[in-house]
Amino acid sequence: MKLAYSPASPYVRKVTACAIKRGLDKQVERVKIGTTDPELLKYNALSKVPTLILDDGTCIFDSPVICEYLDSVGSAPKLFPPPGAARWKALTQEALADGILDATQPRRREVALPQDEGRKGYIALQQGKVARALDAFEAQADSLGNLDTIGEITIGCALGYLDFRYPHEPWRPGHPKLEAWYAKVATLPPLADTMPVG
Repeated sequence: MKLAYSPASPYVRKVTACAIKRGLDKQVERVKIGTTDPELLKYNALSKVPTLILDDGTCIFDSPVICEYLDSVGSAPKLFPPPGAARWKALTQEALADGILDATQPRRREVALPQDEGRKGYIALQQGKVARALDAFEAQADSLGNLDTIGEITIGCALGYLDFRYPHEPWRPGHPKLEAWYAKVATLPPLADTMPVG
């Protein structure tokens, strides 16, 4: 398998963290391809990373789909629980944590542009989404484990991305339980070995 990646992408980090957690990291060759590189269009019509290229040429994207594919390979404990309440919880956590990423990634471009009222309103809207998601995870923090589900891995990647790109907007104040959980899981290989760069 080959993974088209960018070293700073939190979505790539999520996929790589899943591969590490399931013992598949050595089976995934990482290929650095920029999203503006025409080469990526051969594999993904959206020209986005991550894109997983299987040995038979099949291409899989984006991160939720790749992570579920990786969960179907090998015999390690599953990150996606079987049908039932635990599965819906994990998938909802994944969606909420992906929502943090979806609300923060585009903001990096916005802050570099002139700050008119429309742009300020957009940024405030995205900040509100992140704040509400953090509050929801604070309420769940006592039940979070050691990156045992796709939800927990995605939460960890989202918090790491906030540290990486938005240190001037600290998320820890007001979230002591989430802070304690993250301090513990950030030392585990899926997160410790995938710290973003760039």
